[in-house]
Amino acid sequence: MASYATPISQAQPCLHRRGKTSSLAPFLPCFRRAALNTGAFSLSSSSGSRSSAMVIASSASTPAAAAAEKKRYPGEAKGFVEEMRFVAMRLHTKDQAKEGEKQANPQPIAKWQPSVEGYLRFLVDNKLVYDTLDSILAKAACPSYAEFRNTGLERSASLTQDLEWFKSQGHAIPEPSSPGTSYAKYLEELSETDPQAFICHFYNIYFAHTAGGRMIGKKVAEKILDNRELEFYKWDGDLSLLLQNVREKINAVAGDWTRDEKDHCLEETEKSFKYSGEILRLILS
Repeated sequence: MASYATPISQAQPCLHRRGKTSSLAPFLPCFRRAALNTGAFSLSSSSGSRSSAMVIASSASTPAAAAAEKKRYPGEAKGFVEEMRFVAMRLHTKDQAKEGEKQANPQPIAKWQPSVEGYLRFLVDNKLVYDTLDSILAKAACPSYAEFRNTGLERSASLTQDLEWFKSQGHAIPEPSSPGTSYAKYLEELSETDPQAFICHFYNIYFAHTAGGRMIGKKVAEKILDNRELEFYKWDGDLSLLLQNVREKINAVAGDWTRDEKDHCLEETEKSFKYSGEILRLILS
């Protein structure tokens, strides 16, 4: 596994943050926003008083409140990635995952009738998304993004090989379509202005592909590719170890986030599913 020149603990400040920019921003750790002048942290002083007062309010000041707080964040004890997984599972249908809470899709994947043309559009748009992620991590508008380079989960090179194979079979490779270009543009914007939301998409794109994405690839291959396994669904090394390495990195980065920032990240999950779902439906186009 590659080493990184900038450990999380030594990352420089993010210059762009969600919401208003604080005058203290250049001195705050990456991914952490100032909590000044909020109910959680306030400063007061008076020239007529003998001393300045610092008031720190806690919403979990009693055992009952602490228990309620824990109940709100399932998976929190195992790390933030587990919180992300719980939220993602709630957006799955019951036929996609046993923890899914949505009703089963009236057209399950097993009954799909994909076409090679539609599948190529799906692969091309995914390549654009993965190329965009690689570019974002290379630029590292927030230095902690650099921690997610060369994880072994990257897909751009594999997709390039697959598209070359389709081309050698006489298929025309289309240009990226609206779902892919829209998602790529959105990811670029988030990476500059909203690191918590960006990490949500990073997690869901890569982790979904190693789970449900592989199942979809297998079903499509059975129907239109004579069971050929694309490079898109192959990884160098032990996939479980690659995933665990990324989990640990996300947990470490999120360890510097406030609870509000974590909640904001979780709230972005539905939007991540929306964009990915639009690309997925290209298979049937």
